[in-house]
Amino acid sequence: MSNSYPASYYAASANRTEARPQLEDNISADVCVIGAGFTGLSTALHLAERGFSVVVLEGSRIGFGASGRNGGQIVHSYSRDMDFIERHYGKKTADAMGAMAFEGGKIIRRIVKQYGIQCDLKDGGIFASCNKKQFRALVDHKNLWQKYGNDQLQLLDEKDVQNYVGTERYTGGLLDKSGGHIHPLNLTLGEADAIESLGGKIFENSQVTFVQQGEKAVVSTAKGQVTADFVMIAGNAYLDGIGDLLPKLTQKSMPCGTQVITTEPLSKELQQQLLPQDYCVEDSNYLLDYYRLSGDGRLIYGGGVTYGAREPGKIEALIRPKMLKTFPQLKDVKIDYAWTGNFLLTLMRLPQFGRIGNNIYYAQGYSGHGVTSTHLAGDVIASAIQGQAERFDVIAGLPQYPFPGGRLLRVPYTAMGAFYYDMRDKLGI
Repeated sequence: MSNSYPASYYAASANRTEARPQLEDNISADVCVIGAGFTGLSTALHLAERGFSVVVLEGSRIGFGASGRNGGQIVHSYSRDMDFIERHYGKKTADAMGAMAFEGGKIIRRIVKQYGIQCDLKDGGIFASCNKKQFRALVDHKNLWQKYGNDQLQLLDEKDVQNYVGTERYTGGLLDKSGGHIHPLNLTLGEADAIESLGGKIFENSQVTFVQQGEKAVVSTAKGQVTADFVMIAGNAYLDGIGDLLPKLTQKSMPCGTQVITTEPLSKELQQQLLPQDYCVEDSNYLLDYYRLSGDGRLIYGGGVTYGAREPGKIEALIRPKMLKTFPQLKDVKIDYAWTGNFLLTLMRLPQFGRIGNNIYYAQGYSGHGVTSTHLAGDVIASAIQGQAERFDVIAGLPQYPFPGGRLLRVPYTAMGAFYYDMRDKLGI
């Protein structure tokens, strides 16, 4: 793990950059949280709000992984929606998952307001269709989400969508007024401040080297240890050494990389041409593009997936053509930042929650839908540790399948599948 943030627009515009201390002592707490991304921070904050003493151990920096490098979009539900869940796992499970599907965004807004976090929070998001088949899917999508209580949705036809997105690329869209976007790294930093304001302790550059299971767990780092009644493992795609110690967490998931570029600040006129309502957008392709304006008027544009978390050689060369396909008017605009980051994919593209023994919890594998699902996870896991595990058990009860071919062949098999769906998108079938 690195002691500094990877170069990105988010790191360059972070509200604070000074590091928190490294763990260099033997301490105790009610709960030790491993990982200071959204899952770990949300869990720690919800626990601290409930009166638990909490220690967070981060192997690098707060928000170092996907939590501090993602597209920053508040997108509801899960990477697989409730219709998929009902077909595979039954109506009871789908209804229980659906009852939680829109909580993550509400949790983010509550935390931002309650703790005064400055993270450029803006409301509104659009799902855009690139062909008629995708638009029909958006009609179904609207009906499904309305069934589960989202009444802030508006269908946009081909003409309407151009009033929200300055491109002729789309055949329509679905506006979710309860969606939105944030500066993700500043949200993690604000959540860390909130945890500390409630008495929680956070240590950076304190990579976990061993977890000793028992009635009280002992979590060791290079220079210290935490003895705790409960442990929450929230390393997601950045578990590193701890994955070898607790292999169950790495056998049924796969790190994947996504790439993002950020333009120079755009003129007010150009911002109005691109996204006049300042909503975020993602298209409906399997390998989707996503973009939005930053707080200081840049276009943040992401897309593409590298299976197995390979680092692409030239991120700008990969993403800029995607951006220009959507917005050819940006052909002379300079790219100021380009970066990649890893998220964790599961075979069924649903999050994996579980327990190891009686007092070690984990949550991972949001499969590209992590901004809201991680915040939901923190509330659900805090409740489970407190003794109210009904919602946790619903998600933990989802089957967790290994990738075909095991760890050796999971990358080529999954890449072949992605190629197939990408070709279907391009052909509109």
